[in-house]
Amino acid sequence: MIVTIDGPAGAGKSTVARRLAKRLGFAYLDTGAMYRAVAWIGLRRGIDWNDDEAVGWLAARTSIQWNGDRILVNGEDVSDAIRTTEITAAVGHAADHPAVRRWLVQLQRAVAEGVSLVTEGRDQGSVAFPDAACKIFLVARPEERARRRVEDFHARGEEVEFEKVLADILQRDRADQSRPVGALVKPDGAICLATDGLTIEQVVDRLEEIARKRGIGS
Repeated sequence: MIVTIDGPAGAGKSTVARRLAKRLGFAYLDTGAMYRAVAWIGLRRGIDWNDDEAVGWLAARTSIQWNGDRILVNGEDVSDAIRTTEITAAVGHAADHPAVRRWLVQLQRAVAEGVSLVTEGRDQGSVAFPDAACKIFLVARPEERARRRVEDFHARGEEVEFEKVLADILQRDRADQSRPVGALVKPDGAICLATDGLTIEQVVDRLEEIARKRGIGS
């Protein structure tokens, strides 16, 4: 049984999806980490993202696996390495490549075989799992998402300007909605939940209520 959570950057998908999965007794899949992992190995191998043959070569020689909450690339734990600013700047090259998206969608479906799963991303309910039992589209105003991002940076000891973070989010929204593959859209049949003014626990409470009304969870 699959629960998908899609939405724009900074909507809090990863945090609430992980907590919802725990409440439901489901596994959790962070698809954003998968694209970051591909960007990481691509940088390490010096891949030219415009070279389809090189990207195919990379896919054929790369193993991406999960060990609990840790993500492994060819057996190496890269969970922390993929969160650097260098990877953040490079991940778009991987996420926008049609071959990479096909590769990772196939991998996501393989991970979900025989497993009850909460998965989040940009195209989970629209592309990866269009027949999911429960599809949710998480949204929040850009200003709210920027505020949350600033808090996250501060928690990691990084000083950032709110205006810059907001501008980055607005630019990311425009880019995500016009991606050639895996564009951000509200999946057919998805329930839209606005999280403005809600705490993390309040959001998870509402998500759990939605899921259980669909007969999901123990």
